[in-house]
Amino acid sequence: MSNAYFFGYGSLVNRSTHIYTPAFHARASGWRRAWRCTPDRGPAFLTVIPDPTCEIEGLVAGVPGLDWAALDLRESSYDRLPASHCVTHCRGAEADVAIYSIPEASRQLPDDDHPVLLSYLDVVLQGYLCEFGTDGADRFVTTTTGWEAPILDDRANPRYPRAQELTGTERDYVDRALQSLGCKVLV
Repeated sequence: MSNAYFFGYGSLVNRSTHIYTPAFHARASGWRRAWRCTPDRGPAFLTVIPDPTCEIEGLVAGVPGLDWAALDLRESSYDRLPASHCVTHCRGAEADVAIYSIPEASRQLPDDDHPVLLSYLDVVLQGYLCEFGTDGADRFVTTTTGWEAPILDDRANPRYPRAQELTGTERDYVDRALQSLGCKVLV
């Protein structure tokens, strides 16, 4: 792919977690985010699943030097899928866009042994708050499925390798969202 871009819909929306620049706001139609886990990774993480009624926000960013290997390594456990046909962004037709999705055969529902890390969720929601404001973070919540997944509170000792420190306002937003969703938080 020349002019290769990827669509980030989770932690890649948080610009503090990567060096992919420039990055631009974008939307992917026909996809919904979901919390899932795989046999080869401990904690649950985000993926996208087909949903013709849904549209999600995120960022498109260029792949420096067309070096997909580094990005594929970061996104291990995912398949890289062509997405130019479903992603709208300001780069126009010049950009070939890919989206990462866990292969359907590998997707499993999170459980107490494979919870969502709160440090990961914090990073994702911090990114949405910074990029799209409270309304965008709210849209993230409503266009993501699997909130019945247990959430492991690892804030005091983050397990997520790209954990970020949240402001009080950001932390309050995340905590209120989890409470309103009725999420099970493990300590």
